[in-house]
Amino acid sequence: MKVTVELTYDMAKLLGLARFDVENARTVADVLSITRARAGEKGAEFEKHARISAVAVNGVLTNHRRGLSTALADGDLVSFLKAAAGG
Repeated sequence: MKVTVELTYDMAKLLGLARFDVENARTVADVLSITRARAGEKGAEFEKHARISAVAVNGVLTNHRRGLSTALADGDLVSFLKAAAGG
């Protein structure tokens, strides 16, 4: 099973890529763990960005589903979204 992960600008700068595929991630928590591992020594900084980001699966925020326990299927798109405000 493969899912695609899209990162916020700050996360992309940190990891050196904006989008990548992950194999065998069954939940959003798995994606977070795998992505943190990709950050290597910058894992703590990645976690800081992850805490202030929303996560969506196929465009639906995970807080409207099962949070980090949200199940993933082959071909899903997991997006980290940075909060923005404006008028």
